[in-house]
Amino acid sequence: METLTIYHNPRCSKSRAALALLQEHQAPLRIVEYLKDPPTRAELASLRKKLGLAPSEWIRKSESEYKAAGLDPKSPDDKLLDAMAKHPILIERPIVVRGDRAVVGRPPERVLELLKK
Repeated sequence: METLTIYHNPRCSKSRAALALLQEHQAPLRIVEYLKDPPTRAELASLRKKLGLAPSEWIRKSESEYKAAGLDPKSPDDKLLDAMAKHPILIERPIVVRGDRAVVGRPPERVLELLKK
């Protein structure tokens, strides 16, 4: 099986639960602590395609950085991706990637979808 990448925040219970599930299934993993090693703007654009979701569906609207960046529900996708690149705390977690597919691990069991061919 190809290596899965998990964009992980060890302080988040959902992220820890998703990681534990993947480890239980012995999935080969690359763990990216995205607050320490944030994805680039280009990587976020790639994640958008793999997730098949608009950025508004995987940005954390409850973070103070969301409002501070002047974002609202009508903000264009490019502005949301720019804000996530500048403030990675805005990225919903965890996100797990396998090849050209990705899922947001909420609930954590969603990450198991990537273990199926």
